[in-house]
Amino acid sequence: MEKLLVVKVGGKVVENASSLQAMLARFAAHEGRKVLVHGGGVMATSVARAMGVDTTMVEGRRITGDKMIDVVTMVYGGLVNKRIVAMLECMGLNAVGLCGADMNIMLSTKRPVVDGIDYGWVGDVKRVDAHALSTLVETGVVPVLAPLTHDGKGHILNTNADTIAAETARSLASRYDVTLVYCFEKNGVLLDPGDDGSVIASLQLLQFQELKASGVINQGMIPKLSNAFKALQSGVREVVITSVAHLDDLSQGTHLQ
Repeated sequence: MEKLLVVKVGGKVVENASSLQAMLARFAAHEGRKVLVHGGGVMATSVARAMGVDTTMVEGRRITGDKMIDVVTMVYGGLVNKRIVAMLECMGLNAVGLCGADMNIMLSTKRPVVDGIDYGWVGDVKRVDAHALSTLVETGVVPVLAPLTHDGKGHILNTNADTIAAETARSLASRYDVTLVYCFEKNGVLLDPGDDGSVIASLQLLQFQELKASGVINQGMIPKLSNAFKALQSGVREVVITSVAHLDDLSQGTHLQ
């Protein structure tokens, strides 16, 4: 089975031009089939602030009202996505920027009110069109996926980028030998968030649940790891959480088991 690399790059990397450039150079250097999923939450928060739109987060997930869905659509689907595509083209890759509505690649349902929390225009992925994605990949095109899906009723839905990456990897696992990499500014999952050297080299599901319950793992790392373990249990061969600096050496970082 042919190998496929699915890389998700986090928002803090995306907002820094030099770190993004370094990450994309390492991504482009990987031979073979590739898919890139990007975030952009930090930039969306900044743009929202400039537009007078308040930001509310719950366990690393953005509450997305009528004004915020306009902000994230502009930032994720426009500014961030097309900037990355242009940079990859400059590096010799043939890339195409997409959100879930394009080619009906990713269909979601609007998240219901949970425990009294109304997430607004937030989508939970219902279906991924693996055939459409693999058709692009097989022609040598690199899909660059923004964290936006749609509900099939004309509404764009804000969807966690870690979820997009995991669902993409899961959907393609029956067609490729998939490695899923979450690439961000830290060296991996840390026992001590203030110590970049405290990387957990190997992480099992029970250990994740214990660290989450104790508060060691919190905020945005919770959906990242929840999605990562789901992908691993669904046929994805390998999941690595690592830094931009180690994207060309996947022996580094945190490996899920």
